[in-house]
Amino acid sequence: MTKSPSLSVFFPCYNEVENIERIAGQAIAVLKNIGADYELVIVDDGSRDGTGEAADKIAAQHESVKVIHHPTNLGYGAALQSGFRAATRELVFYTDGDGQFDINEMPALLPLMNEYDIVSCFRINRQDNIIRKINAWCWTRLVNLLFGMRIRDIDCAFKLYKREIFDNIEISSKGALIDTEILARAVRKGYRITQRGVHHYPRKAGVQTGANIKVILRAFRELFGLYRKIRKSRD
Repeated sequence: MTKSPSLSVFFPCYNEVENIERIAGQAIAVLKNIGADYELVIVDDGSRDGTGEAADKIAAQHESVKVIHHPTNLGYGAALQSGFRAATRELVFYTDGDGQFDINEMPALLPLMNEYDIVSCFRINRQDNIIRKINAWCWTRLVNLLFGMRIRDIDCAFKLYKREIFDNIEISSKGALIDTEILARAVRKGYRITQRGVHHYPRKAGVQTGANIKVILRAFRELFGLYRKIRKSRD
């Protein structure tokens, strides 16, 4: 893009008090460096470790930062929904608040928005154990088969969208299915998607929650419900 990007960036966070100050500082530095018209949104999804208080402190120091608090933990999808609803700029980018991605890789995605509506990234050298990698591979194959997509890494938390997409698609998932739902509905609407690789790093602090068995079971229940909804809407 030749003009200064108009960009909303947000982080969904759950118990990330040890990470949030560092990643927010990195994001602000990157956004200032590229001369963006930007806002930074931190979504605190009912954290119990002081993440919300740390985020409020950051917002008090930077007028471009705002914080959304969920009184209780509503789930990953609900956190993303809050971030997308809060976004006011032309483009919206999100990555997780766990610090496993480098936001310095985000600016290289911006020129792609001249030709595409979504940049869905995939993890290079994914830093997860073998069981989680196998589960992710199986999940991605299943999702692509059900919805006729060719996405390499459905749940990679490094994505860039044109904000207008969220005025035109329905999002109902409040759990781990959120990325699948957005991409499947976007494909059905004819939005253009491209994919790029980004590096993935080990966690430096905090505890991973996405592999929780309750989260996984909820995602499968929602998956087949979503498949029925989309299939029915095509009839």
